[in-house]
Amino acid sequence: MSPLPARAPRAWLTEPVESGPSAGFGVYLHVPFCHHRCGYCDFATAAVGDRGADDQQALFVRYVTALTTDLGHQVAAGRRAHAAAADRDALDPRWPEVTSVFVGGGTPTLLGGPLLADVVRAVGRELDVAPGAEVTVECNPETASVELFAALVDAGVTRVSMGAQSFAPHVLATLERGHTPQRPVEAIAQAREAGIAELNLDLIYGTPGETAADWRRTLETVLAAGTDHVSAYALTIHDNTAFGRAVAAGRLPTVDEDVQRDRFEVAREVLGAGGFEHYEVSNWSLGPARRSRHNLLYWRHGDYLGVGVGAHAHLTGRRWWTTRSTDRYLAAVEDGASPIAGSEELTDTERAEERLLLGLRLRDGLHPNDVPRIEPLALADAMAVGLVETACGRLRCTETGWFLLDDAVTRLLP
Repeated sequence: MSPLPARAPRAWLTEPVESGPSAGFGVYLHVPFCHHRCGYCDFATAAVGDRGADDQQALFVRYVTALTTDLGHQVAAGRRAHAAAADRDALDPRWPEVTSVFVGGGTPTLLGGPLLADVVRAVGRELDVAPGAEVTVECNPETASVELFAALVDAGVTRVSMGAQSFAPHVLATLERGHTPQRPVEAIAQAREAGIAELNLDLIYGTPGETAADWRRTLETVLAAGTDHVSAYALTIHDNTAFGRAVAAGRLPTVDEDVQRDRFEVAREVLGAGGFEHYEVSNWSLGPARRSRHNLLYWRHGDYLGVGVGAHAHLTGRRWWTTRSTDRYLAAVEDGASPIAGSEELTDTERAEERLLLGLRLRDGLHPNDVPRIEPLALADAMAVGLVETACGRLRCTETGWFLLDDAVTRLLP
């Protein structure tokens, strides 16, 4: 067993090497609009497919105005708060330099190129953005076009995350996706043509009715699509969704965890054979340079500003979030009020639990300087049952531990 180094009790918070403020600083911007709310979705979204084109456009303009206004207000308020609390745990009285921007949803690309470009450019107006920062936009294949992607490239977007979910027609139908199986592949080609440097495909596995052959063909299609990053998530059915209500009523079978485990292993096999590195529980990339830097920021317990409906933010142990209602968000910002719905200050114990829950999702695990204090007997116990391991001082999960992460953290921090 390679022991973890002895350090000052709070050094993992105050002197991190890869985690916390050393992970960079991100900005997340949420666009809630979707043409249709899929039955499995529990995100903060607002379906607009029943609105006329003019009504949609007016709402989009209104929202972008509110979003950029809210960004400016939060940045200004943060500067005032930092200046007033310079003796607390914050590292600097200014906002850090932005290393990544992520525009998510919803379907951000419903806004169209010009409005979405305004959203991206607003970050550079309010904050210092690092040269070479990663700027990601989520995209639904139905909204993709060369013209859209060209506008995004012009605004500084470097990465697009495409929602494919599956390449099996009946699985797409179950997931209530409106695009054809081939459309995500066409959209990837359009993004490449327009000059988008990095491309991710989002997949969902374990949907009721999906066969092992369906999933393998989906993965083989991914390998041929020309993407350099894959995110694959097991379908989760939440009680507050249409799928959750259908399962409760017996209209839809629930997910089979054993099947999902099999699907995960097939993903590892097929994507690994195709040259993809499995660097996080649900993420694969064509080498370290193609990893999602914004998501690495989350997994490394970094700091980020969140703006828009239902967005969350985190700064040195303080977390806050905005209302999940689009109507309430718009009303608050337009009235000059704050749309923030709540906040909390995390204790060191809570931050230690988060550091482990997030950092152990990464195959690389945690740098020895970034690991919270763990009792030697607790570490030995977690290692003895095969949940974690150490290598060169780094603490990381075993493959078994990835599936039992909550148990691993409970053993490490009883």
